[in-house]
Amino acid sequence: MSDLVARVRDVLPSVRADLEALVRIESVWADPARRPEVQRSAEAVSKLLSQAGFDDVRIVAEGGAPAVIARHPAPPGAPTVLLYAHHDVQPEGDRSQWVSSPFEPTERDGRLYGRGTADDKAGIATHLAAFRAHDGAPPVGVTVFVEGEEESGSPSLSRLLSAHRDLLAADVIVIADSDNWSTDIPSLTVSLRGLADCVVEVATLDHGLHSGMWGGVVPDALTVLVRLLASLHNDDGTVAVAGLHEATASDVDYTPERVRADTGLLDGVSEIGSGSVAQRLWAKPAITVIGIDATPIAQSSNTLIPKARAKVSMRVAPGGDAAEHLAALTRHLERHVPWGARVTVTPGDVGQPYAIDATGPVYDAARQAFAEAWGHAAVDTGVGGSIPFIAEFAAAFPEAKILVTGVEDPDTQAHSINESLHLGVLERAATAEALLLRSLGG
Repeated sequence: MSDLVARVRDVLPSVRADLEALVRIESVWADPARRPEVQRSAEAVSKLLSQAGFDDVRIVAEGGAPAVIARHPAPPGAPTVLLYAHHDVQPEGDRSQWVSSPFEPTERDGRLYGRGTADDKAGIATHLAAFRAHDGAPPVGVTVFVEGEEESGSPSLSRLLSAHRDLLAADVIVIADSDNWSTDIPSLTVSLRGLADCVVEVATLDHGLHSGMWGGVVPDALTVLVRLLASLHNDDGTVAVAGLHEATASDVDYTPERVRADTGLLDGVSEIGSGSVAQRLWAKPAITVIGIDATPIAQSSNTLIPKARAKVSMRVAPGGDAAEHLAALTRHLERHVPWGARVTVTPGDVGQPYAIDATGPVYDAARQAFAEAWGHAAVDTGVGGSIPFIAEFAAAFPEAKILVTGVEDPDTQAHSINESLHLGVLERAATAEALLLRSLGG
């Protein structure tokens, strides 16, 4: 396999240049003002795939963001492999907190910094490198599918899968949108939590009141909301909502020291919940308050606030049903609101969890490719976050084997400020994918 490994190294400089060009495009689908940039990003991806040797490349949309589909036909008797990534990125947040400009890729200490350097334009780079390493003629059919709205929950993905089913049908699906155990140890993701969220609004008054005149007699909505949100967890931080599902996580050693190092947990702040870290992170439900609407401090006055609301996000363990969990969360919020306050729960996004049976020849080939490329066996892991579209792929192509890989590592900081890609991980991930394509071709 040394020739293929060397070939990956040969193509990496051009792949990195292409990745940097993609990072400079502010493809934030969640920002309506930058949706033309998402179109420009799709056009750039389409051009790169055409230049790589794909004969059939098209930009498609089904009422949502533009996606790219590129196809290289399978030799007679060979399987087809679908390689997935997404070209949209998260908003950059407060630019002043970035060490370097979020949309100007910058290398520091072997890492490439910038929004999308890892999540998930590096997935596109990985697929390009693996295909180019085979000189555009891998021994299997290759379809590349690059989505444009994954960071917004993939709302039109089901329509894309339905409308372009014949183009996307494959025997093996490789999803390059996950992470690795470390920069030296690869991961094969075998379970993913689902997602359900809602907005809860509480109201206590039909107008604001002077807090000196009525404080202590009638409740303000923000205090009600705080007490309601606090009811979502027990004192040790375990989720207090009844009727939620719990699964079983892989048996891996995730030390408290690693938790503190990977998360930036401040000195003196303790972990929450019960059970092993892997169990809490991959196989138990979690609830987080991700936003609150109330009077900003700069605009505050001595007034009892009549209404307040919050967005609540829940992660659903593999084996659970996200819609049923959202119903359970809604019931809890409606039953635990204090002092008879009015409560309205508006449901939001739902994404199903997924567990993968990672056994059989395809997974054996993947593990062998990982071991050769990384010099270390892959660790079977779960993902605490959600990639809801995986369940949609499984439903659309039930016979396909799904491999969830990626180029992230614990220091990537995807979705956060100073997102970065470890360049050594990019090389190893691309090498593993190139080796896998050769192996699947027999």
